[in-house]
Amino acid sequence: MDFFEQFKVPHPSLAIYASMVAIIITLIAIIAGLTYFKKWGYLWREWLTTVDHKKIGIMYLISAILMLFRGGVDALMMRAQLARPENTLLDAQHYNEIFTTHGVVMVLFMAMPFIMALMNFIVPLQIGARDVAFPRLNALSFWLFFFGAMLFNISFVVGGSPDAGWTAYFPLAGPELSPTVGNNYYMIAIQIAGLGTLMTGINFITTILKMRAPGMTLGKIPMFTWSALAANIIIVFAFPPFTVALAMGTMDRLFGTHFFSMNNGGMDMLWANLFWVWGHPEVYILILPAFGIFSEVISTFSRKNLYGYKSMVASMVIISLISFFVWAHHFFTMGMGPLANSFFSITTMAVAIPTGVKIFNWLFTLYKGKIEFTTPMLYAMMFLPLFTIGGVTGVMLAMSAADYQYHNTMFLVAHFHNVIIPGVVFAMLAGLHYYWPKMFGFMLNERIGKWTVWLLSIGFVLAFMPMYITGLDGQVRRMYTYSEATGFGPLNMVSFVGAIILAIGFVFICYNLYYSFRYASRDVGIDPWDARTLEWATLNPVPAYNFAIIPQVASYQAVWDAKKKGHVLFKGKYEKIHMPSNTGVPFIMGVLFFIWGFAMVFSLWKLVILSTIAIFLCMVYNSFKEDDGYYISAEEVEKTERELRGVS
Repeated sequence: MDFFEQFKVPHPSLAIYASMVAIIITLIAIIAGLTYFKKWGYLWREWLTTVDHKKIGIMYLISAILMLFRGGVDALMMRAQLARPENTLLDAQHYNEIFTTHGVVMVLFMAMPFIMALMNFIVPLQIGARDVAFPRLNALSFWLFFFGAMLFNISFVVGGSPDAGWTAYFPLAGPELSPTVGNNYYMIAIQIAGLGTLMTGINFITTILKMRAPGMTLGKIPMFTWSALAANIIIVFAFPPFTVALAMGTMDRLFGTHFFSMNNGGMDMLWANLFWVWGHPEVYILILPAFGIFSEVISTFSRKNLYGYKSMVASMVIISLISFFVWAHHFFTMGMGPLANSFFSITTMAVAIPTGVKIFNWLFTLYKGKIEFTTPMLYAMMFLPLFTIGGVTGVMLAMSAADYQYHNTMFLVAHFHNVIIPGVVFAMLAGLHYYWPKMFGFMLNERIGKWTVWLLSIGFVLAFMPMYITGLDGQVRRMYTYSEATGFGPLNMVSFVGAIILAIGFVFICYNLYYSFRYASRDVGIDPWDARTLEWATLNPVPAYNFAIIPQVASYQAVWDAKKKGHVLFKGKYEKIHMPSNTGVPFIMGVLFFIWGFAMVFSLWKLVILSTIAIFLCMVYNSFKEDDGYYISAEEVEKTERELRGVS
């Protein structure tokens, strides 16, 4: 029994026991459903072994929505705990675990896959490609992310959750102050998922630079693809330092090294620097694709060209560069000195300039436009003022002297959410509504969608604006309770009400998915929004090969030119198309990485060795396997095109 003792949760509660039961019931229901409906073969052939970028994008999307629910439950529990003074819903340990997992799940396992979902589905279509540059690597990227996320999410029912905050500062995250396995999960699960993200970065940079349609120069790339390129360049430069930091942290925790300890030559600030060298560019990895989505949406529903295309691209490039020179603004209160504080204060404020350029470009695009207030456009309209408030408070935090007042308070929490929720979450939901008909062949319900926008906007304002006030009044973050004498109670109750409204908005999103699946018309055409870019020239559903004939591009809004100026996109005749074969190796490697990670968390060294060998054998097998893909004949392409276009 001693062997099984290590897997017990060190701080169990009724909620954790209920979660264990819910997980077991859910797994049984999934297995029973797949068996009853005889879908195991379909699941393996069509999804687990797919290398189709569109299906991989949909799997990222499903993962993101599940993680939005997971991280949202954590958020509700935190707001419920702080809703009134001296509350006892959660104790200090459980609160630490919840705000740690909330941050990690929402940033790395919700926002990132949401972005990857849209990148995977849309970017190859926007540039006129038939797939990404490395389809198998793309599948491996997803399965590493997925199993890294699953490894992190079993922590709260097997061994205990990490509890040192989503930043995992040492020595708090070290073995001396955190002896349980919770922070092992943090180091290893994020490492596995991060490897997948790094592969994605390499893959999409190659795809965008080398696989564009004829005529699509860099100056004619649609704005979302430009934002994806910028974000993936940041990924390639920002994730390696974090990978190194996680490896060093793992060695400190498992092998007794002293990279980040307070003695034997260790340096706890080394972790802080390596973390934020990744952590702050990570914010721009999230926000730049969001800017790309809003650019597409605002241009489409203003019925105008995007104002200032070149300045939009330039501002994106400048933001990408500056993002690597701001990380030390997280240390203004840590004694760096006036010279370093001044430098990073200036660079942090400088980010506001190219961001402001984008805000004005969107406003000028709206000016005198024939605006149509669809659900995606409504998200964009809510984004503009709310995100601007978040940006202004960011400039306040950039003032190093004033940061002594703001830094460790709820003011900072409000600022961060004020950027991420209207900036990233609203963009991803706008993109979800906008691209849903291209993904699934039917539209989400507009009425329910607009109700959702208003619920999320009102809930956001109620949940986070009070935090600015309580933060300025001295309410510190990461504290699980406060006394009645502080006077924070009423505003925290308002925040709790706002969190409930946000949760209702999430329920509306789920209901919209269900309602639209049941009742929406499947006859929406290939371009239901009267859009402007190349992805809207493909059929619904998008065939495996994307384009029967590779398009000839004349501008960044190729479809609009084809509709309004008579430009011919598809020239030539149908020919056979080469496609990559499905493979189960990426999925199997994802499972093996999960086993390897679990064994590392609990120091099960024999299992670590066996799974490591198995991973390398998969790599060897994949290297020597001869698979040249397959061809779709010209006749079959023509038949598919006629059927999808409804031509007899």
